[in-house]
Amino acid sequence: MKGAVFYKKGDLRVEDIEIRKPKSYEVTLKVEYCGVCGTDKHILAGAEGAGYTPPGTVLGHEFSGIITEVGENVKGIAVGDRVCVDPNDMCGKCYYCKQGIGHFCEDMIGIGTTVNGGFAEFCTVNAKQVYKIPDSLSLKEAAMAEPVACCLHGMDLINMRAGQTVMIIGGGTIGMIMLQLAKASGASTLIMIEPVESKRKMASKFGADITIDPFNDRIEEALAKAGVKQIDTTIECVGLVKTMNMAIDFTGKGGTAMLFGLTEPDSEMIIKPFDLFKREITVKASYINPYTQMRAINLLSSGIVDVNSLITDIVGLDNINDVFMTDKYKNSGKILIKP
Repeated sequence: MKGAVFYKKGDLRVEDIEIRKPKSYEVTLKVEYCGVCGTDKHILAGAEGAGYTPPGTVLGHEFSGIITEVGENVKGIAVGDRVCVDPNDMCGKCYYCKQGIGHFCEDMIGIGTTVNGGFAEFCTVNAKQVYKIPDSLSLKEAAMAEPVACCLHGMDLINMRAGQTVMIIGGGTIGMIMLQLAKASGASTLIMIEPVESKRKMASKFGADITIDPFNDRIEEALAKAGVKQIDTTIECVGLVKTMNMAIDFTGKGGTAMLFGLTEPDSEMIIKPFDLFKREITVKASYINPYTQMRAINLLSSGIVDVNSLITDIVGLDNINDVFMTDKYKNSGKILIKP
């Protein structure tokens, strides 16, 4: 089969590799779609994602497919089942797993980050990481379950209350998912900060009450004109220090700033503790998707979260380097690889 193998910074090769036979507790699936994530871009740029990626690893951790083979001890999953994959395989035995915070697992296996993932025609994984999807959910949508699950964990950490004012910074795929989740959670006023006009229009479609171009508008003036006095929650979805500082700056008294975007590992921020003290704000971060994959599937199946509108390009595996190495897809929305 063919797979996109990471070797080093800037070196991703589509090669012929062996389909690994499933062990007794594993399944093999034919990959239908695999999403391109910011983490993949970080890894290929030479930075660390959620963990260290060894050279020789097939990338891709947001994927769906059809089961082609099951191990002898696997129950409840059969050949032909349509599934998506939770890529974060916790050991269940270490200190953090036993404390119920398994996403900090000391022996975490990251499918598509530490072991071979979904940028390939087939992938073999632990059966417990596979989730069957309902007939009403397309395999394209199912490939988006993992990013929705990550966003759900972020929303859980915010403890947002109905009736609050929420600002989303960054209208990419994650920002649009966060916008929809905030809307579903009862936000009374939703603000999207995004420089690209088409994305601002998309945000309005998803329920944003106020959209602001940070490059050409004065954010403070636009908020004042709209009558916004207090922002209860800001959610940063860009992954830059300047936008994270913006999130903290715009968070109102007693509010929460969620720094969700993934920065470069060595990025640093200057925070004034006295400023946090005076406003009594909470600054939070969110790490991967613990125990939220099934809820993500439920939200996608119900139609509460629309990901179809976010998918702009489907690219064949042979052309995967175009996505990472050229500007062709720079302003695209969500890109799926179809092996």
